[in-house]
Amino acid sequence: MLRIGICDDSADARIALRAALERALDRRSGEASFFEFSSGEGLLRWMENHAGELELVFLDIEMGELDGMETARRLREADEGLGLVFVTGYTDYVFDGYSVGALGYLMKPPKQDQLDGVLNRAAEARLREGDQVFLCRSGETLYRIPKKRILYFASDRRQVSCVSDARTYVFYGKLDDVERDVGDGFIRVHQRYLVRTGAVDRLEGSQIFVGDAAIPVSRACRSAALAALARSALEG
Repeated sequence: MLRIGICDDSADARIALRAALERALDRRSGEASFFEFSSGEGLLRWMENHAGELELVFLDIEMGELDGMETARRLREADEGLGLVFVTGYTDYVFDGYSVGALGYLMKPPKQDQLDGVLNRAAEARLREGDQVFLCRSGETLYRIPKKRILYFASDRRQVSCVSDARTYVFYGKLDDVERDVGDGFIRVHQRYLVRTGAVDRLEGSQIFVGDAAIPVSRACRSAALAALARSALEG
């Protein structure tokens, strides 16, 4: 299920776009959860606590103090893989959209074939980023977390915490499965900890330091951890 944000200071415009998107998704047997915002400031504040929860955001250009283009730039800084689409009544900014990697620039009211094209491009982009993000589900929410922003995973029974530089995501699962899913670039340093090698600051004795966290290194994992860290240092 797609998680789509609609940011427009006009309630009528948000309602119309949501209805058009629902029709487009119905034709392709797709589903989506929608999140509506009346300002760029409101969207950015929400994203501070909900990083990784949206996959696609439709932005009006002309909005209050913070316009859609600046909102898009700040969103792009926080999430390189987030799909961005501009919906506006003006053509003045069409070329600016390319600077933030926009999936489309639609004139109001957007036509159904244009929305179909945007949804197709969004699906293609998700496939391309597959090996660059880690996906996990907590309840009804699917999170997409860029691997390069992950610091480490910690497991406590069946609960796994993914600690990134932006926030901590908690979900149910097994660390063995997480280790398989994230692939290269991560090293198991303990039965309960999986660390991104590029995030390690230093190794002292039986501990690895990642940011402010001191993570234990078990005797069983020490040799493999040292070898992985050495490779990472050489490649870096």
